[in-house]
Amino acid sequence: MSERLYIFDTTLRDGEQVPGCQLNTVEKIQVAKQLEALGVDVIEAGFPISSPGDFNSVIEISKAVTWPTICALTRAVEKDIDCAAEALKFAKRKRIHTGIGTSDSHIKYKFNSNREEIIERAVAAVKYAKRYVEDVEFYAEDAGRTDNEYLARVVEAVIKAGATVVNIPDTTGYCLPHEYGAKIKYLCDHVAGIEHAIISTHCHNDLGMATACTLAGVLNGARQVEVTVNGIGERAGNTSEEEIAMILKCHHLDIDTNINTRKIAATSRMVSSLMNMPVQANKAIVGRNAFAHSSGIHQDGVLKNVETYEIINPKDVGIDDNSIILTARSGHAALKHRLEVLGVEVNNEERLNDIYQRFLALADKKKEVTDDDILVLAGEERAASHSIKLDYLQVTSGHGVRPVAAIILDIAGEKFQAAAEGNGPVDAAINALKNIIHRKMTLKEFTIQAINRGSDDVGKVHMQVEYDGSVYYGFGANTDIVTASVEAYIDAINSFKK
Repeated sequence: MSERLYIFDTTLRDGEQVPGCQLNTVEKIQVAKQLEALGVDVIEAGFPISSPGDFNSVIEISKAVTWPTICALTRAVEKDIDCAAEALKFAKRKRIHTGIGTSDSHIKYKFNSNREEIIERAVAAVKYAKRYVEDVEFYAEDAGRTDNEYLARVVEAVIKAGATVVNIPDTTGYCLPHEYGAKIKYLCDHVAGIEHAIISTHCHNDLGMATACTLAGVLNGARQVEVTVNGIGERAGNTSEEEIAMILKCHHLDIDTNINTRKIAATSRMVSSLMNMPVQANKAIVGRNAFAHSSGIHQDGVLKNVETYEIINPKDVGIDDNSIILTARSGHAALKHRLEVLGVEVNNEERLNDIYQRFLALADKKKEVTDDDILVLAGEERAASHSIKLDYLQVTSGHGVRPVAAIILDIAGEKFQAAAEGNGPVDAAINALKNIIHRKMTLKEFTIQAINRGSDDVGKVHMQVEYDGSVYYGFGANTDIVTASVEAYIDAINSFKK
């Protein structure tokens, strides 16, 4: 009989810590419902004490989903735990995730403490959380660089105090896979009472080894993995959820998850779209080139037998060549069905009609409308609430012509216009915009990504704009890449702290 591996999804907590990837509560609920459909066991919904927004998101996600456990993160601080318990009051299944740093570096420099005191604080936090919930997870921050013998003492103490899950994070992504696997095995072999708790992995990708370390942990006894969709997360990211799910499926390791792998592609697209976080083309499992073959030898092999170069059936991750193609002739029902497949619920006829009208406008420009296009259309309501909007843009450019742009902005209902030259059409348009918005802004990063392929395709533009010492992120999407660029810049401006 296969063993069970629990999937702990931290996309909405650790994943959302990426600068510029913050979601509002409505968007978080949308992602949470998709994660429930995907089959994750635990959704880490936020860090309630950190902000009113996080607190409210945990409450609303708890109301919105049914069977996954809802988890709230805390430090080993009573006030944090009180706040988490309050945020979890509507959850059908609830978990408090509390912990403290255990490496000598954390103990000395972060806490100015000693090993014995850290164990006392860890035990106290677990016991305090246990007053509110039965399911308490303890994290030993920077466990990857923690001495194994001392880590085993900490783990034994918190299990004795009532921890049901013990998380062993490689917080800095430092461990080699065999080292991390050995660490998990050491705990399984040396901690009295280890059978009363589940060991969890939580690996970061700073050196590109998060998935390898996580798998090593699983093969050595861990039975929960903490992962994110598309591997998003702080710095270089977290362990990729889709990679772990498909590794186990392909290798038949007698370790099963509850993941419905056919929903992987749709979930990936949704998270990428809502968080304005492009998926690199060569990303395993979900990158647009993951099932593409350009080499003549590879193409010949695939045509003869797909298994020569593909170890995964694209349909197993939700990429279906026979899926319904949406065009300008598609109706409301087809659009609504496709939105539901992608995890977007549209219960309001007025909203559906609004999305449909924008869909028709796009379909008139393109032969086919992709799933990514639809997700962009469904997420455009955010721009409707902006105080600064693009009303008109005209750009003249070409070979031997100095680019010139004319722009009209709607700022709180009042129209402002300006014109400017630039080194190119985008530069000219942004210079014109700056002639209206008189702020010292600097464009730090500018990324253009085609959603699919073809000259009629929608282009997605991601920008980082620095203003008053802070960096703000903006997103735009349009078949006209200059318009998309200006909309991304305006999106960033609307995020500026007033």
